[in-house]
Formats: sequence, C-alpha cells, structure tokens
Amino acid sequence: MVAAATEPESAAGRAYTVVRNRILDGEFEGGSMLSEGRIATELGMSRTPVREAFLQLQAEGWMRLYPKRGAMVRPVPPHEFREVLQARQIIESAAVRTVCASRGGSERLVRRLREVTEDQRRAWEEDDLAAFTRADVEFHREVVAAGGNSILQGFHQLLQDRHRRMTTQSISDDTTRAELVLDQHAGLARLIEEGDPEGFARATAEHLNDVHGFTV
Repeated sequence: MVAAATEPESAAGRAYTVVRNRILDGEFEGGSMLSEGRIATELGMSRTPVREAFLQLQAEGWMRLYPKRGAMVRPVPPHEFREVLQARQIIESAAVRTVCASRGGSERLVRRLREVTEDQRRAWEEDDLAAFTRADVEFHREVVAAGGNSILQGFHQLLQDRHRRMTTQSISDDTTRAELVLDQHAGLARLIEEGDPEGFARATAEHLNDVHGFTV
C-alpha cells in the first residue's frame, strides 16, 4: 500500500526532472509545443504524472499550458536575459572583492576555476554542450561561493537554472562563443590571481555582454 501511494509522486518527479533538464539543455526550445501523451509514451508512464510535472513547470515559469493543445516551452524574454545578467555581474563582483581582500582565498579559488575551465574545454572538445553549460554554471558558482556570503549565494542559486538555459541558447545560436567563453574564463581567473577586483567587475560585464549579446 505504501509503495502504491508513493509511486505517482515518484513518476511525476521523474517526468519533471526529465522535461526540465531538456528545457535547460535546449533540447526543448522556447516556443516549442509538448504534449502529455508524447512525454508519457517516452517515459513509459501514464499522463497523470506528466500533467503534474507540467503544472509544476508552469508554476516555475518554464512552460505555459494550453487546455487541449499541450504545453508551450516559455521563451526567455529579453528583459529576463538582461535582468539575470545584471544580477550575476553584481553578485559575482561583490564576491571577488571579498576574496581579493582575504588571505589565501584567491589562490584556492583560482586553482579551482582553472580546473573547471579545463573540464569545460574537454566538454566542448567532446561536443557535449550540456556538460559545457553545466561547467559554465559551476565556474561562476565557485566564484560566488568563495565570497562566503550565504545571502548572495542564495540569490545566485536562484539564477543558476536560468544561467544554464541562457548559456545553452547563446552557444547554440553562435558556436564561436564557446572558445570566447573559455578564453574569458581564463582571463577572469587571472584577474583574481592578480588581486584586481575592479578589473574583474569590468571584465565580467564584458564577458556577459559578449556571450549573450546584452549590455550589462
């Protein structure tokens, strides 16, 4: 009885995770329509858990449901691109000011950022865009985590899924941006190593603008 009661929740959770990841990784593009039946068939489950997953994704802003028609993947509106990038630039720059003012903090962070950048480069060489964008999120998450401000970390965490999706879209639109990301990540790490938080702030704004085509 207990297993039967929890099974629909588990199926809904699985459907939610699969669809959400496909949206973030660009497999389900903004503006595309999805049907409960299609997802249910692919995942080998009934429509009920898929419907629950769609409702949750709509509540979180990833989809918009249309009765008897299906669900549309919500495109990223221009104002959301700009607002997310502005918030990231502010949070990451504040974190680096703290790191550069601390003893030994920059050395640990720079070492970790270079490791993540190498992981990201390998992902790109292996034509794995999903791994590339996850590493991109990890690079910037490490910057904020090093600042040690739990409030800023919480705000930054709220942006990470949007960050991942936006990077996927921007790299898909222009694959030459991938090498630009890698080069600029190396430059950002170097500025931290040199103890230049103001240079980092300027370079981060340029980085976000170059990758996503928005002025921060």
